[in-house]
Amino acid sequence: MAETLEQDLTQQKLKEVKSALDSGMFIHVRRILQEMDPSDVALLFESTPTKGRAVLWQLVDPDLHGEILEELSEDVKDSIIRLMDPELVAAATEGMDTDDLANLLRGLPDSVYREILAQMDAQDRHRVEAALSYPEETAGAIMNTDTVTLRPDVTVDVILRYLRLKGELPEATDNLYVVNLRDELLGQVSLTTLVTANPSATIADVMDTGAEKIPADMEETEVAQMFERYNWISAPVVDDRGVLLGRITIDDVVDIIREDAEHSMMSMAGLDDEEDTFAPVLKSTKRRTVWLGINLLTALMAAFVSNLFEDTLAQMATLAVLMTIVPSMGGIAGSQTLTLVIRGMALGHIGDSNSRWLLGKEALIGLLNGLIWALLIAAVVAVWKQDIRVGAVIAFAMLVNMVCAGASGVMIPLLMKRMNIDPALAGGVVLTTITDVVGLFAFLGVATWLLL
Repeated sequence: MAETLEQDLTQQKLKEVKSALDSGMFIHVRRILQEMDPSDVALLFESTPTKGRAVLWQLVDPDLHGEILEELSEDVKDSIIRLMDPELVAAATEGMDTDDLANLLRGLPDSVYREILAQMDAQDRHRVEAALSYPEETAGAIMNTDTVTLRPDVTVDVILRYLRLKGELPEATDNLYVVNLRDELLGQVSLTTLVTANPSATIADVMDTGAEKIPADMEETEVAQMFERYNWISAPVVDDRGVLLGRITIDDVVDIIREDAEHSMMSMAGLDDEEDTFAPVLKSTKRRTVWLGINLLTALMAAFVSNLFEDTLAQMATLAVLMTIVPSMGGIAGSQTLTLVIRGMALGHIGDSNSRWLLGKEALIGLLNGLIWALLIAAVVAVWKQDIRVGAVIAFAMLVNMVCAGASGVMIPLLMKRMNIDPALAGGVVLTTITDVVGLFAFLGVATWLLL
């Protein structure tokens, strides 16, 4: 309900802004944009065709440029940045979180990236270079450096007076981190503990030394799993020597989870998860053509198998009518297993210790489903075509393909992961090819042997 209301409000704003732009009421549009939250403005940009974005960006308050850029998807963000001079981009990034700043710069051409870095002050440049030194999609790349650190020998009273003097804390702060003179992480103190502890106690007396630490090279999906498992709001990031580098907060993890979900959904269709809905025609066509070409090759493989049995199909037209049923059922059964396994892998449920058991389970499910639907389709075809042999042929092919589909749905993503191939992106194509080829070969091969 809330999501529907938000979509209606966005469309209403979009219509209002479009109408004002068409009428040349630029001052009115500027006023509308100033009254909107930066995240809503970003949503408005992503709902606007490419040409309109350039005009809208000129009407946005420059002080909000950084906040809006943080909320935009990669494609839309890149298109906006290309409209800006490097010094304006540098100005927009002032105060931006380190992880968002690094993410913004990663997608830019090298020449533009270096120009923007040159326009930054020394502190911002050091922060972003440190973040960019870590591989993309690791804890080091998504962490923030806005941590509050304490020494173990300081009293609680001194820390509380320091915090009151400071006046504010970084966003999503629930713990303060205790480090030694070498900045090695010793433990953490929650704000709850800090405000309820004896003021004369030292930080060493009240700190938690058993808190989990996140290695800087840990993959971001594993980080998200740990946040989900332990219900964290924030967590410290350390290097291989235990030195505190920064922290990851729950808002970063929410972004990771959302991006992973979008990636899985879009990859099933062969699309980039940052695909711009309103991207130029030629750009969108180029991206989609590659995937369509791959699908054409797999379809030709299935057609090649059918061609091997051309004489059989010529003699029995019934087979041509029924031949699509077996691959279709196998494809659906395999897709169910594939989706389940990819989800399990993303959540960390599936690994070397249980993959063999899962393979046996899915093969058995394929066998049972194969028996159920093989008997049903055999009966239907026998009555429909008045030929029990044709019913037996399609039943056998259905059984073989369902078992193969179940096993393939497990093996394909596991093998692809070992080969560093994204199973969400390529798994569906490979699975469809296997179920089409096996289904057609089993059906037409048995038909040739038994009926002719």
